[in-house]
Amino acid sequence: MRGPVTETLSKTIETLYRLESGRVLATLVRLLGNLDLAEEAMHEAFAAALEFWPQTGIPEKPRPWLISTARFKAIDVIRRRARFDVAQRDLAAQMESRVHVAPEARGEEEIEDDRLRLIFTCCHPALPPEGQVALTLREICGLTTEEIARAFLVTPATLAQRIVRAKAKIRETPIPYEVPTPQELPERLDAVLQVVYLVFNEGYSAAAGAEVTRAELTGEAIRLGRLLAELQPEAEATGLLALMLLQESRRAARTSPAGDLILLANQDRALWNRELIAEGMALVEKALKSRRFGPYTLQAAIAAVHAEAESAAATDWRQIVALYNQLLRIQPSPVVYLNRAVAIAMCDGPEAGLAHVEAVLEHGGLENYYLAHSARADLYRRLGRTAEARASYERALALTQQGPERQFLQERIRQLK
Repeated sequence: MRGPVTETLSKTIETLYRLESGRVLATLVRLLGNLDLAEEAMHEAFAAALEFWPQTGIPEKPRPWLISTARFKAIDVIRRRARFDVAQRDLAAQMESRVHVAPEARGEEEIEDDRLRLIFTCCHPALPPEGQVALTLREICGLTTEEIARAFLVTPATLAQRIVRAKAKIRETPIPYEVPTPQELPERLDAVLQVVYLVFNEGYSAAAGAEVTRAELTGEAIRLGRLLAELQPEAEATGLLALMLLQESRRAARTSPAGDLILLANQDRALWNRELIAEGMALVEKALKSRRFGPYTLQAAIAAVHAEAESAAATDWRQIVALYNQLLRIQPSPVVYLNRAVAIAMCDGPEAGLAHVEAVLEHGGLENYYLAHSARADLYRRLGRTAEARASYERALALTQQGPERQFLQERIRQLK
C-alpha cells in the first residue's frame, strides 16, 4: 500500500530531479537511442519514485534506481507498441540487448561521458541556434518549458515548438549521439561554448523585460560551464567559465535596490563577489598559461583587469586596450571594435574615443545596436555637444526594450534638457 508523500519527500525528489535528471537522461539516451523515449521514460521513473519511495524509503543510490526503472518503463512501452506494429518488434529486442548491463556496473566517468555526448547532440550545428539553446536548457539543465519560455520572454507554446523541431531534426537527420572526433572537436566545441555564453548573456543582460539580470539563466550557464571545463578541459572552456564567473561577480552591484541600472564606473565594488573573482582569476591564469587560448580567455582577461582595480579611475585602461587589440586579431567583430573604442576614450579622452566610435558606426553592422548609440551619446555628453548627445540617446532608447535600460536613457535625456 502506498504511503503518504510528505512535503519533505516531495522536496527531496524535486531537488533530485534538478541535480540528477541531466545525468539520468543522458544515460537513457545512450541505452535507448531515442531522445523522446528517454525523456518520457525518465519522467515515468520520477513518477514511480513518488509512488514507491514513501513505502520503501529513498534508495541508497537514487540515480541507478531511476535509470533501472526508466529503462524497464521504456521497454514496456516498446513491447506494447510491438503488439500492433511488427516493425517495433526488432526495435524492442534491440533495446533489451542494449540495457542488459545494470547501471550500477557503470562507473561515474562513463556516466559523465553520457552527459558530454548529450551536450554535443543538443548543440549540434545542424540545429537552429534557438533550438540549441532551448534543448540544452531543457535536457541538460532540467528547466521546464515554462521556465525557459519565461526567461526568454516567449510563450510556452512557442518554446515547446522549438524543442519539438529540434528533436525532429535530431531524429530525421539523424544526428549522432557522440562526442566529436579530435579532428571535429575544435569547431563543435566552439558551437557548444557559443550556446552556453548565449544563455549566460541573456541572463546577464536581458534583451527585454523589467529586470537587468536573470539569475536563473546565469546560474544555469555557469553550471554548464563548470561541467564543460571538467569534462572537456580545453583552454577556451576554462576561459569561458572564468569570463562568466568574473562577470557574475558584479551582479549585486549592477542595479540599485529600486532596480535602476548602475554603470560599471559607478558600482559599489564592495558588493562584488570576491569568491567568484578569486576563482575566475585563477582560471584566467590557467587558460593563458596553456598558450592555446582564444576569444573567451581574452575577454576573461579584460574582466580580470576590471576586477583587480579598486575603482574605475584606477583601472589599467592601457592594458585593456592592448587586450582588445589581441582580441581583434582573432575575432574582428564590430562589437569588439566598439568596446575597444570605449577603452580608448578612457585612456586618451572622449574626443579620441568618439573618433573610433564614429568609425565603427560608419563601417556598418551596429546601426541597430543600442549600446553603440549609447556609447556615442555618452562621449558627446562628455564633450558638451548636447544636441548630438540627445539625438544619440534617443536613438539608443528607440532600440532597447529592457525596462531599467530605458529608464537610464530617459534620465540621461532629461539631464541634458
